[in-house]
Amino acid sequence: MEYTLIYAKRRTVGLSVRDGRLIVRAPRGVPKNEIDRIILSHRAWVEKAMARQEKKQTKEEELTPEKITELRRLAKAELPGKTAYYAQMMGIKYGRITITGAKTRFGSCSSKGNISYSYRLMLYPEAARDYVVVHELCHRKEMNHSPKFYALVAAVLPDYKERRKLLKE
Repeated sequence: MEYTLIYAKRRTVGLSVRDGRLIVRAPRGVPKNEIDRIILSHRAWVEKAMARQEKKQTKEEELTPEKITELRRLAKAELPGKTAYYAQMMGIKYGRITITGAKTRFGSCSSKGNISYSYRLMLYPEAARDYVVVHELCHRKEMNHSPKFYALVAAVLPDYKERRKLLKE
């Protein structure tokens, strides 16, 4: 299996799939035969991740400029209202909301409280969109993904794990 190897200052070997290629990040000094062994032991995950990305790429290719414009319009019409609704329910304040074309994340929250959502979020079911909104609002209290953070998410959406799975399909 072909891959790109990046040695870096880290403790573990990490595998990711980007643009249809396997990327391996490894601590300096890890022998290539050890990296090959790790890849082989995670072969099923790698193949599944590559298939998922191929499917996602096909979906991306179907986005015409007209479809993108429509998705942006829908996002601007729906997501600020959802954010305001959940923020009031959770007693959270936030800054401005922007709609982006981000491909690798559905949402983000800055330390200043500004929230960004990708218009691509509109391609997913409403339950998934609600999860992303709540997820980003929870970052106003916890700027990490600790157990405490997910306890905040679970307090609002007890079924958040099922909702999060919708984003991976």
